[in-house]
Amino acid sequence: MKLYKNIRGTEPSRPSRSRNIGADTSAISVTQLNRQVKSLLENSFLSIRVQGELSNFAKPSSGHWYFTLKDSGAQIRCAMFKGSNRQLNFSPKEGDAVIVMAKVSLYEGRGDYQLICNSMEEAGSGRLQMAFEQLKSKLLKEGLFDASYKRPVPSLPNHLAVITSPTGAAIHDVLSVLKRRFPALPISIFPCQVQGAQASASIIKALQQVRQTDCDLILLTRGGGSLEDLWPFNEEPLARAMFACPIPIISAIGHEVDFSISDLVADYRAATPSAAAEFISPDQDSLKIHIDQLQQRLTTQVRHRISYLRNKLNATSAKLRSPAERLTVQKLRLENLQNRLNKPANDKLVYLQQKLNILKQQLNSKTPRPLIKSHRSTLNHLSTRYQQLAVQQVLQKRQHLQAVATLLHSISPLATLDRGYSITRSQNQQLIANTAEVSVGQSITTTLKSGELISTITQIK
Repeated sequence: MKLYKNIRGTEPSRPSRSRNIGADTSAISVTQLNRQVKSLLENSFLSIRVQGELSNFAKPSSGHWYFTLKDSGAQIRCAMFKGSNRQLNFSPKEGDAVIVMAKVSLYEGRGDYQLICNSMEEAGSGRLQMAFEQLKSKLLKEGLFDASYKRPVPSLPNHLAVITSPTGAAIHDVLSVLKRRFPALPISIFPCQVQGAQASASIIKALQQVRQTDCDLILLTRGGGSLEDLWPFNEEPLARAMFACPIPIISAIGHEVDFSISDLVADYRAATPSAAAEFISPDQDSLKIHIDQLQQRLTTQVRHRISYLRNKLNATSAKLRSPAERLTVQKLRLENLQNRLNKPANDKLVYLQQKLNILKQQLNSKTPRPLIKSHRSTLNHLSTRYQQLAVQQVLQKRQHLQAVATLLHSISPLATLDRGYSITRSQNQQLIANTAEVSVGQSITTTLKSGELISTITQIK
């Protein structure tokens, strides 16, 4: 815990109306002494900031908060009235590290030195709370809290093992509830330490002892307390021992607001020891009523079954007949079945014979021979017609070809040469139609009707 003096300092000293104890040797009352000490403290520390860890945090119905603020070397009681705590924007809890703005005072009734807190702010998680969160995160990643690993809790255990302190209030609450609700339940108590440095090892040893018995359910419980008191149930070895235990475990540690690592690992968590006993034990009165109802239902079902079987027996007896009579009936039934079996076969045979005759008639009426003869006559006629058309077509094409040849010869260059004209080309065989296309000294070729002339240009006009 750290104490910080208000930076504004204290008010200027004023004449004190309190009695000078050192100067006056007459006796004063305890009330007068506490009142003067309170006045001295409140005048010396008008407002200070104090940092520490919350412990023994209590919220009574009055709305005021009472708690202890501590560090590694000291602690101090604190009060925060409801007019001040309603203004906080967070919910403080056991183990939180906080900074309070307070004035130092004295509770005259007990002579306790205390802080009256006006405001509170978070100063980071406390040491134990930080250790709790770190272990919780580690075991969560390893899967020790997974619902898939939770063992089913028997609805009516055969033998209950209770691991707790034999002198604590928790065992008395549990036994009282079990005696009232279901006193027939066998219970074995495995005493252990539930507070202190050796508590975790003591609980682990008790778990190992239970595993060697025929108990089918374990109740791990203790009464409420501060975070330090309940810390053995937040230690890693105990969590792993509970996870490895093959017997279902119910945890009922502290009050409803208390929550530990053991609660997370357990197969079922009860808010209080009494609530755990209520969960484990069925109410014997309700169980008796349920058994009576089951007995009545069973009696009714048996009576109905007997009545049903008696009626069935009577009906079966009425149906019984002599073997000769049964043989006669069965013979008649067999003949009837044979007739019914033969009739469809005969009817089917007649139907198929009629259908075959009809198909034969249809086949004879639709023979392909007349159709083949008709098609052969048509084919011969078409063949003769095709030959005539082919000869006629060839003659027409030959006449057309002769006409086209005559027309082509009339426009051919060879016909032009026959009329005395010639065709002149340059050395690269290009036709010469203009004097601008040649030059003096150039060789040219002239094609006549018969032969060619190769000459050289000497003059252009």
